[in-house]
Amino acid sequence: MLLAAVDLGSNSFRLEIGRVEGAQILRHNYWKETVRLAAGLDDHKRLSRKSIESACECLARMNERLRGMPGEVVRAVGTETLRTAANVDDFLLEAQHALGFPIEVISGREEARLIFEGCMHTLPPSDKRRLVVDIGGASTEIIVGRGFLADNAESFRVGCVSISLRFFRSGAIDRNGFRQAVVAASAEIEEAIDVFARGNWDEAFGSSGTVDAVSDILRAEGWTDGTITLDALQKLRQSLLVAGDAKRIKLAGMKSERQDVIAGGTAVLVAIFETLGVTEMRTAKGALRVGVLYDLLGRRESRDLRDASVDRLQARFAVDRVQAQRVERIASRLFEALQPQAAEADAKLLAWACALHELGFAISHSDYHKHGAYLMAHADVAGFSTSDQERLAELILGQRGNLKKIGAVLGDPVRAAKVLALRLAVILCHARRDVELPRHGLERTRNAVELSIDRNWLNGHPLTQHLLEEEATQWDRAGARLLLRPL
Repeated sequence: MLLAAVDLGSNSFRLEIGRVEGAQILRHNYWKETVRLAAGLDDHKRLSRKSIESACECLARMNERLRGMPGEVVRAVGTETLRTAANVDDFLLEAQHALGFPIEVISGREEARLIFEGCMHTLPPSDKRRLVVDIGGASTEIIVGRGFLADNAESFRVGCVSISLRFFRSGAIDRNGFRQAVVAASAEIEEAIDVFARGNWDEAFGSSGTVDAVSDILRAEGWTDGTITLDALQKLRQSLLVAGDAKRIKLAGMKSERQDVIAGGTAVLVAIFETLGVTEMRTAKGALRVGVLYDLLGRRESRDLRDASVDRLQARFAVDRVQAQRVERIASRLFEALQPQAAEADAKLLAWACALHELGFAISHSDYHKHGAYLMAHADVAGFSTSDQERLAELILGQRGNLKKIGAVLGDPVRAAKVLALRLAVILCHARRDVELPRHGLERTRNAVELSIDRNWLNGHPLTQHLLEEEATQWDRAGARLLLRPL
């Protein structure tokens, strides 16, 4: 079986196709292009037309490698620049068309978690606490963990492209500019020093572009065997200062595409060493794209981390699991009736929304759907992309009340069906007792959705009948039609 991961980084785009061999994933194909997406952001945090076109051209080339692979074995993720871009929706519309697959924008902590998982699958097993640092184009992820589990993971908005643009924009490299770059990077990560400083880990590793580039330079220059040390970083810094300009940098082992950002990346790395007390760092392969591959493998083998994350949220916010199961059981049946050909991913999303629909009770029983939607949209939930969380939040928000607040959802038949299934399930389970659905029918006609329920059952449940009639009124007000018919 082949799996594919596409990493839309702020500096480079990477495609990795892996072949599953037992519990391992072996590289089958790899492609990398330097895109410098972060450099395409203007002062208003909007991606330029040129940067979008360049990114789409790269993704179209990746599409050629991915053709013929089913969607469920391909996952594409966007990182810091796409988290920041004000026109990210415009970018995604074009980028997904070019790539031929959906693109998820993931949170900084989710990126960090996946980086750690990817690195740990490429390093020898160890019981030691490990620090992993990944310096990207616009963000730096720092993680401490043991085995495959990240105990603490954070993303900081500082990277080789962003620092280079800020302090070495013209290409000039001087002592004052380098010092300011190190200070700025240190200020970003200083807030987490108690979590990531020496004493919280036993050995340090670095992954991805900047760390790999610095390691290659140190080895080629003969300063170390590729291990990054503070002394070797000082030699590298001095060499950059002697060059004085990015165009004049002549370092053995440095690839041409790194020339414009090596000063910024080195400044961030120096800041990490000095702030966190790192004295020695070795490289780790894998990083984000390999973490995405193993996450995909887990989902296909029913080890979906998202299930565990939902379970943790239920425990943390004391969700009534029995009620959630009642709602899920009925909602899933109703959704299947409305969308018998729906994808498994849509059914799972509805199941998670049912599991968490009362999340907001932890804050207040009044407007709990609004509180729950906010929590879902803004929490760091391992395994979920930001778009996953937005979809869950819209379902939680739309479970009751006026439908106009989620009006954009109603134009999509599948998303509207999930909303209707959840709302009807919440109504049918309002008494918080086990409910056996009576003789009923639910079908979409040309102009409406018709819900037919046994007349005698309705007569025996007058409150439920009243709530269902009110529900039909809400859909009418939203410009849709829900017809309630006794059988």
